[in-house]
Amino acid sequence: MKALVLAGGSGTRLWPLSRKNYPKQFLKLNIGGSLLQETAKRLLRVFPADGLIILTNGEYKFHVMSDLRPLFDGGPVSPSIVLEPVGRNTAPAIALGMRYCLDKLGCDEDEVLFILPSDHVIKPPEKFADYVACAKNIAEEGHIVTFGVKPVRPETGYGYIKAGLKKRTGAGEEYFMVETFTEKPTVEIASRYLQEGNYYWNSGMFAFSIGTMLREFEKFAPEIRARIDAGFDELVSQFHTMPEISIDYAVAERSDRMAVLPLELYWNDIGSWDSLYDMAEKDDRGNVRIGDVISIDTNDTLVISGKRLISTIGLDACLIVDTDDALLVSKKGETQKVREIVGRLNSEKRREAAEHLTTYRPWGSYTILEEGERYKIKRIVVNPEERLSLQKHYHRSEHWVVIRGAAKVTIGEKEIIIHENESVYVPKSTLHRLENPGKVPLEIIEVQNGEYVGEDDIVRVEDIYGRQNS
Repeated sequence: MKALVLAGGSGTRLWPLSRKNYPKQFLKLNIGGSLLQETAKRLLRVFPADGLIILTNGEYKFHVMSDLRPLFDGGPVSPSIVLEPVGRNTAPAIALGMRYCLDKLGCDEDEVLFILPSDHVIKPPEKFADYVACAKNIAEEGHIVTFGVKPVRPETGYGYIKAGLKKRTGAGEEYFMVETFTEKPTVEIASRYLQEGNYYWNSGMFAFSIGTMLREFEKFAPEIRARIDAGFDELVSQFHTMPEISIDYAVAERSDRMAVLPLELYWNDIGSWDSLYDMAEKDDRGNVRIGDVISIDTNDTLVISGKRLISTIGLDACLIVDTDDALLVSKKGETQKVREIVGRLNSEKRREAAEHLTTYRPWGSYTILEEGERYKIKRIVVNPEERLSLQKHYHRSEHWVVIRGAAKVTIGEKEIIIHENESVYVPKSTLHRLENPGKVPLEIIEVQNGEYVGEDDIVRVEDIYGRQNS
C-alpha cells in the first residue's frame, strides 16, 4: 500500500496567511508542525517513509523538501516527490501518481493507493491509522473507498455522501455502498441531511487498487486512461493536454464501485477561518488568540497577530488576521467570501494575492523591508552551506551588509569572505553569487538601486537547484 499526498493546492480561503506562493499546507497554524508535516507524521503510523509519494508542482518543490527535511533528513529512506508540470485538478494528478507507482516504484495493479490532501487536521492519529488499514481491506475487494465524516452542522461548503447498503469485509469491518453524491447543497438541504443521519461529508480521501481505478478511468474518463497507458515520462510531457477535472466528477460520482467508510474521529479541512476557529483551543470567553493580543470585553473572536500588538475592545464573533502587508477583518460565518477578495486582488494584479513580504527560496528566504521608485531594501537569510545562483542584473546594482554570520561572495573573477559589519558592492551587469559557508544562518541587508528592481531582472548562469527564474 502506498500513500499519495496531494500537495499542490493554493489555499486561497486562508488569505492573507495562505497565498499562491506559500499556500496553507506549509503554514504552521498553532498545531505543532505545518499541515504537510502533520500529515506526513500521521501517515508514518501506517506507511514506511518510502511508501509516501508527495504530488506537488515545481513552484512548491523546495517548500516540500524544506518541510519534510526535519522528518526524514539523515534517514535511510525518504518520500518520493512527483512534480505536476501544470495544475489539472485531482483526477489527472491521481493518474500521474498511479503511473509513477507502476513505472518508478515497481508496483503492480493490485497495489492499493491511499489518496489524501496534505492540509487536513485529523485526530487522534492512532485511530486514523486503523481506518486506513480498514480501507485497504475494502479496496482489495474491488471498491473505491471514500472516507465520510459525520456532519455536525448544516455545512454548505462540503459535498455530501449518502450511505446505502451496509456491507462487511472478510475481516468483519463495516462499511456502506454509496447511494448518491451531492455537491455543496443549500442550507435547507444540508439541514435535512443532518436530520436524516445517513449522510456524510466528503473528506476528499480515497483508497483503491490501481487496477480498479484504471478500469473506472476506462469507463468514465477515457482521455485520462489513454494518457496513462503512455508511461510516466510521456505522461509528464503530455500532462498539459489532460482534461482539468476532479476525481469526484471524473469517477466517484459515476462509479458503482464507490463505498463509504464513516470516520468517527475529529476531522477539519481548515477550509476557512471559521474552520480554524472551530478547531482551535479557546479561552473562557470563547476567544482564540494567537500572537501578541490583548482583548477587553471581546467574545467568540479569533485574532491572529503578526509582528505587532493587536488590541480589541467590545467585539463579538469576529475574525481578525494580521500579516506584515495585509489585514483581514470579518464577521464569523462570512469567511468563505475571502475568495472574492483574492479574486479582486488577482483582477487588479495586486502582489498581495500571491506573495508575502517574506518569500522562501530553496537556499533560505528574503523579506522586503522597504521599496520605492528605483530602490528596494531586503533582509536576506541564507541557510548554512547553501548558495544563491550565479547571476547578474541588467537594471540594478546591489549593496550587501552582513548583520550575522559570514558570507562568501563572488563578484566577477573575485571571491572574498565578508563578516558582520562588513559590506560589498555589486555593480550592474556583473556576475555575482552569495554563499553561506558557515554553520549558522547568514543574514544580510541588501540595498538595490536602479531603473528597475523587479524580481524578474535576473539572468541566471548557474544554479544548483535547477531553477530558471527567481
